[in-house]
Amino acid sequence: MNTAGPGTTARPPTMRPNAVEANPLPTLISVLGLIFAVLIPISIAGTNFGIVHQIPEGHVGVYWRGGALLKTISGPGFHLMMPFLTRYEPIQVTIQTDQVKDIPCGTKGGVMIYFEKIEVVNRLNREYVYDTILNYGVSYDKTWIYDKIHHEINQFCSSHSLQEVYIDQFDQIDETMKEAIQRDCTRYAPGIEIIGVRVTKPKIPSSIARNYEIMEEERTKVMIAVEKQKVAEKEAETLKKRAVTDAEKDAQVSAILMQQRVMEKESIMRQQKIEDEMYLAREKSLADANYYRVLREAEANKLKLTPEYLELRFIESIANNTKLFFGEKLPGMVWDQRLLGSFLSGVAPKGVEA
Repeated sequence: MNTAGPGTTARPPTMRPNAVEANPLPTLISVLGLIFAVLIPISIAGTNFGIVHQIPEGHVGVYWRGGALLKTISGPGFHLMMPFLTRYEPIQVTIQTDQVKDIPCGTKGGVMIYFEKIEVVNRLNREYVYDTILNYGVSYDKTWIYDKIHHEINQFCSSHSLQEVYIDQFDQIDETMKEAIQRDCTRYAPGIEIIGVRVTKPKIPSSIARNYEIMEEERTKVMIAVEKQKVAEKEAETLKKRAVTDAEKDAQVSAILMQQRVMEKESIMRQQKIEDEMYLAREKSLADANYYRVLREAEANKLKLTPEYLELRFIESIANNTKLFFGEKLPGMVWDQRLLGSFLSGVAPKGVEA
């Protein structure tokens, strides 16, 4: 029911807002407070005033509270600490290289030279982090590397001449520096390990450098001449060896040919000897056979030597004779032959019996 009088405008009924829609400010403040409570400590974690801080890989965290070094050593990752009261520093425990530059030093002869750069490869042992930081602070490498390099280089230069530092003993400086630094570190800061030292060639006055260049050029020429002489000697030695080898080869070939001829002659001699022996044996066999034949014929003739056989032969001889004889003495010749046959008949049996 509208109770408004005539001449008045009716107003629509209004709704009563709830408590959240009527007053959102406390909720917004709560959210913002939570965000700031989380983000602000993290955002300043790179400083010493945050709650959360990060230690990178290869480092450890050391802490001070009220200026006093704590024995707490943290590893890589996120860590919590009390802001404003505690501060921290990341300390590298992996291998690192420190470069020491522009190191002046004077040699024993009074010449001033400069080492542009000396690199020292070192590492801090994690077990000795607390003792090293306690005794020498975060900049421990300034005391035992940078300052120590300056000291050792000056000690080395002051006891050696320019020739020794620049030429003769330059290759020994690395090892000398490493041993000197490691010796004192082992005695006073055992956590520091010196792995290696690299020393660059020092700068010397230009006039002296030119003299060294001239000396090096002359030395190079001498070396070239020596090498040429060695090459010539080697070539001569090679030719000599080749000539000796050729002569030995010819001598060996000659000896082989001579031996071959000798062997051929010996072979011919052996063949001739064999032929001679064969001929001698053959002739001996023929002589023996002939002797045996003659002997047997002689024996056979002795057996034939009888009066009857002789008479037969006599008659055959007379009968075979084609000559004709004429004269008064022909019967006497026949008779004489008969007497000869009779005489032989009386002698033959005695010979046979003998």
